[in-house]
Amino acid sequence: MFDIVLAFITSFTLTYLAIPSIIHIAVKKNLMDEPGDRRSHVVSTPSLGGIGIFAGTLFSIILWTPFEHFGDLQYILCSFIIIFLIGAKDDIDPMSPSKKMLGELFAATILVFKANVRLTSLYGIFGIGELHYVVSILLSIFVIIVIINAFNLIDGINGLSGGLGTLICVVLGVWFLKVDSVEIAMVAFALAGSLVAFLRYNITPAKIFMGDTGSLLLGLVCSILTIKFIELHNVLEDRTFAFDSAPSMAIAILILPLFDTLRVFTIRLMNGKSPFHPDRNHIHHMMIDAGLSHTQASIFLIVVNFIFILIAFMLQGLGNLSLLIVILLLALLLSYILHRISQRKQKMIQEDA
Repeated sequence: MFDIVLAFITSFTLTYLAIPSIIHIAVKKNLMDEPGDRRSHVVSTPSLGGIGIFAGTLFSIILWTPFEHFGDLQYILCSFIIIFLIGAKDDIDPMSPSKKMLGELFAATILVFKANVRLTSLYGIFGIGELHYVVSILLSIFVIIVIINAFNLIDGINGLSGGLGTLICVVLGVWFLKVDSVEIAMVAFALAGSLVAFLRYNITPAKIFMGDTGSLLLGLVCSILTIKFIELHNVLEDRTFAFDSAPSMAIAILILPLFDTLRVFTIRLMNGKSPFHPDRNHIHHMMIDAGLSHTQASIFLIVVNFIFILIAFMLQGLGNLSLLIVILLLALLLSYILHRISQRKQKMIQEDA
């Protein structure tokens, strides 16, 4: 437990001290995120905050993790470096989506084959239990890439990705600590410490954004935590902290990024566009259009995500499929209400103009 606290403090301190220098260099070298039609900010802002998050997280993990109990850590750190390089390159000199996807696929493949970050069962969802090895590999790579890109897509307003990432890392980190998976808890709390430090500079008015360097790393770590969370339920000897519906519980923990990604991809396909075509249909954009500030929207969405976690916890006895349906229907209802509110607000603005 003491090492966990040290990991959090170490990553927080290093990131907190590093970001001012990163901001200075980014401004000096004009490495800025410029305002645009799809942007929610109106002034040029540095977008290399992910470098500070990466540095704090990586240093803390290497310093405090008990390597003798975490033989797969070297492979996880390799995937970190791959994602960091992709994100930093894209923040400085934008890459094509296909090249980014290849890099993400490489990182996911390392995790699945070398670090054994792999889903082996669906726990009875759609009547499917243990997965064939090939299906397990393909599904695991797909899940990792989806979660990575889900966090990349929600990084659109100040404080949202950092705050949501902190919530998810703390919730899963506490659970890993309770089931004596100290090494995984170390990863969760190391990232949480860096994210809390980053939020000091990202809350409106934001001095820096995390950029792809930060959001891709955040997605990668959350994908590792999520898959490990699900898989540990197969081998838990002490069932005190086991959940009856682990996969659906995991989806509830990640509900905002996962549902928002599913929602915008569906809308884009229905409009005859590529699912990767950028637009302003994200939930956080609707919150801004409804009249909320960045801070208000971020706090509201983080609280809603936490409420989904509580609901899933209370209803876990329904079973995986039933709980999943309840979660998705509730998310769909709330997003529809928000859509109507934002439309009404925009109509009022147009009429006043």
